[in-house]
Amino acid sequence: MERKRDNGFTLIELLIVVAIISIIAAIAVPGLLRARMTANETSALTALKVTSTSQVGYSASCGNGAYAATYLILGTPPAGSTDGFISADLGGSATPQKSGYGYSLGPGAGSAAAPNDCNGTATITAYYATATPLTFGTTGTRSFTVNQGNVVWQLIAATAPTEPFGPPAGPAQ
Repeated sequence: MERKRDNGFTLIELLIVVAIISIIAAIAVPGLLRARMTANETSALTALKVTSTSQVGYSASCGNGAYAATYLILGTPPAGSTDGFISADLGGSATPQKSGYGYSLGPGAGSAAAPNDCNGTATITAYYATATPLTFGTTGTRSFTVNQGNVVWQLIAATAPTEPFGPPAGPAQ
C-alpha cells in the first residue's frame, strides 16, 4: 500500500513568504507616501495658478479693475451667468481645503478698498492667496502664495511666504 502524502505549505514556508512581503512593503511605502506628497504639492501650486488666472478674469470683466477679497466672491457667478470665476472646489468656501492643503485669500500688502463689482460686492486693490499643508511633512513640505504679480512663490515651511516676497522664499518651479 502506498501512503497518501499531504500537499501544502509548512508553517516555516508561510512565515518566510510573509517576511518577504513585509520587507517589500517596507521599501515601497515611503516611496508611495512621497509620491502622494508631491501630488498634493502640485495640486496646490496649480490651484494658486488658477486663483491668479481667476482674479485676472474677475478684475477685467466684473471687478472694475480690482480684485475679489475671498474665494466665495470668486465663486459667485456674475449677473446673467451660471458660472463663477473659479471652480466650486475652491470658490465654495471662504477657506477651502483639498488634496492635503488649506487655502486662504484676502487683501494683499498695501491693499485698499476699491469700487463695488458687477454684483455690488466690495473689491480690493491687491490680493494675497496662500496654500499651506494641513499636516506639514505628511501632506506637503512646501507652502505657496501668490498675489496680483501673478508669480507663485514657495517656502519649505508650514507657513506661506509673506509679502514682500524674497529669500528664503523663491518663485515656484
